[in-house]
Amino acid sequence: MIHAYDKNYLSKAQNNLASMFDFAVYDLEEDLSEFYQKFLKSRISSQFERGESTVIVGKSGVELTLEIIGDEKLASKYRPVANRTPEYWCGWALAYFQWYSGLTFREIDNYIPVSEVLAMYSPYHEMDISQFCDKMIELYNNRKINTNLKNLRLNAGLSQSELADISDIPMRTIQQYEQNQKNINAAKAETVVKLAKALNCSVEALMEAD
Repeated sequence: MIHAYDKNYLSKAQNNLASMFDFAVYDLEEDLSEFYQKFLKSRISSQFERGESTVIVGKSGVELTLEIIGDEKLASKYRPVANRTPEYWCGWALAYFQWYSGLTFREIDNYIPVSEVLAMYSPYHEMDISQFCDKMIELYNNRKINTNLKNLRLNAGLSQSELADISDIPMRTIQQYEQNQKNINAAKAETVVKLAKALNCSVEALMEAD
C-alpha cells in the first residue's frame, strides 16, 4: 500500500483530528456527526488526506476546527483536558485508518459513519490499532457492493465492453476484477495504468482496501 504521506507525520495527523473532534464536541458543544459532515465538506478533509503540511503540522486541531466552523472568536472556549475522551480516540483512530487504507474520509463515511466508529471505542481503544483497522476493513468490504473499478466505470457511463475497447484490456479480465474473482491490487502495473487512463482517474482510486 502506497501512503499519501510519510509515517513520520502520522502521529501529528492523528493528534490533530483527535483534538478537532474533542474541541468541537466538548468546548463548542457540536454534535460529532454534524461536525464531521462539516469537516467532510471543507477543503481541510482533502488536505488531510494528502498530508499537506499546512494542515498536518502547520496548525493545531483547535485552529483547524475553528477554520471549519468559520469563527475564530470561539478559540476562547478551548479548555485543555487531561483525560482522553472517546471522541478524541475516535479522531485519532480514524486518522490512522484513513492513512493506512488510502480511502478518503468520504469513502469511509459512505459505509462506516463516524457515530459507528465512536461506538467502537470500547473495546478497541484498549487494543492495538491494527485490530481496529482489521475491523474497519471487514465492515467496509462487507458493506461495499461494488468494486472501485465498477463504480468508476459506471460513473463514466461506460459498459464493460466499451471500457475494454478504450483500455485495451480484455472484457473478461474487467469482469473478473469487478466480481472480485481477481484482485486488482495484484494486477500488473501496465493493466492498472491502462484502466486508470481510460477512466480518467488515479491508479490509487482503483485499488481496494486490503
